[in-house]
Amino acid sequence: LTDIFKHKKPTKDFSLYLHRPTATDPSMAPEGCDAFYALVPVPHLDSGTDWTTHAEVFRRAVEKRLEETGLPGLGDNLATSLMLTPLDFQNRLNSVKGAGFSLEPRITQSAYFRPHNKSEEVDGLYLVGAGTHPGAGMPAVLSSAKVVDNLIEAPAYASH
Repeated sequence: LTDIFKHKKPTKDFSLYLHRPTATDPSMAPEGCDAFYALVPVPHLDSGTDWTTHAEVFRRAVEKRLEETGLPGLGDNLATSLMLTPLDFQNRLNSVKGAGFSLEPRITQSAYFRPHNKSEEVDGLYLVGAGTHPGAGMPAVLSSAKVVDNLIEAPAYASH
C-alpha cells in the first residue's frame, strides 16, 4: 500500500481480493464454468500511470499471480476477461481522478467518519454513494441507499 499511497504507483507486490460468485449462484456463468472477480488496489490518475499501455501488462501480472496462488491454468481456460482501470472509473463512472473507492481509506475517513447521509449544512439534502456512510463497494453503497430511504419521510419526496 505504500507504493500506491505514498509513491503513487502500481506495485509489483500487489494485494488482491478474489470473489467467486458462482459458488453461491451458479447462474452467474454457463454450465460447467466459473466466474471470478479480482480487485487489485491501484493509485488514482494523479499517479501518471498510462493505463492505455499499462492495463494489459497489469492484467497479465494479476492472472499470473492467480495461477501461482490457487487457480493453476487460469490463462489457458479463460473464456472472457474484462478489466476496469482508473480511466474507466473516470470516463464511464465520472469518478474524480478515477478513484474506485471515493475517499482515501484511512480511519478518519472510514465508516462513521465519512460524510453522513443527511446533510448537516443543507436542509433536505441527502447523500448516497461510495463517498458517504457506510463506505465504498456495492454492498455499502446499497446500504447507503437504504439508510437514505429510511431517513426521507414519505411526504418529503411525494411532494417533489
